[in-house]
Amino acid sequence: MSWEELERRGPDAVVVGGTEVRRGSRVRLRPRAGGDIFDRALAGRVGVVESIEQDMDDAVHLVVVAEDDPGRDLGERRQPGHRFFFATDEVEPLGPADAPAARILVAGVGNVFLGDDGFGVALAGRLAARELPAGVKVVDYGIRGMDLAYALGEGWDAVVLLDATPRGRAPGTLYVIEAEVGEDAGVPIDAHGMDPVKVLALARALGGSPPRTLVVGCEPQTRMTGDEDEVVADLSEPVRAALAEAERLVGEVLKDLMTHERSPS
Repeated sequence: MSWEELERRGPDAVVVGGTEVRRGSRVRLRPRAGGDIFDRALAGRVGVVESIEQDMDDAVHLVVVAEDDPGRDLGERRQPGHRFFFATDEVEPLGPADAPAARILVAGVGNVFLGDDGFGVALAGRLAARELPAGVKVVDYGIRGMDLAYALGEGWDAVVLLDATPRGRAPGTLYVIEAEVGEDAGVPIDAHGMDPVKVLALARALGGSPPRTLVVGCEPQTRMTGDEDEVVADLSEPVRAALAEAERLVGEVLKDLMTHERSPS
């Protein structure tokens, strides 16, 4: 039997315990006793249904990614090791009362080979290793401006961009900035650019309506264009030293957003 046959497209939704479950539904994982090490590790955790598959014997499987998995975006891109198959009797649907206060995307952006431009990526890596509030997803977008622009239209209540932000102050200075672009901003579209205003403009050009977007930025010491003969894969000392405080600052920003950007129910 081929993998294509095993993962034959399933129904759009199934009913589990009287509750409709479909792509995007949140479920509590309750694997059967005697499972493998992954079952034991996932037992009791919250998963998000990535797809519903039906095998050649017509058995339905829910393909889930763990909500708190730092590599959740890999599972959503169907990469092995971050997506898991469960029978419908191995999950417990979570209702509105169990939903997170808000869905917030934390996006690290920047080029790690351009010195301090890698600040956002480094900070995203540190945040992904922490326990964050339910509903918060951390993704390292690097220089994938198009991917981030599409992500902005995925129904987030708010987005926090992590980025190097030159504003003329001492290297290592941290900022929290509201990123906005008007409907008629006339910003040039750049599919590879990671400037927050340009990414917001690109998201609108793709037909999306970006949510409230904040930038947690850091004043760089090294500013490179990419035309240099050598790459610099390390952060400067002032920017590296600011990472711990930046973690704390993002925590404060998330706390405020979770309070004020609640999803309608």
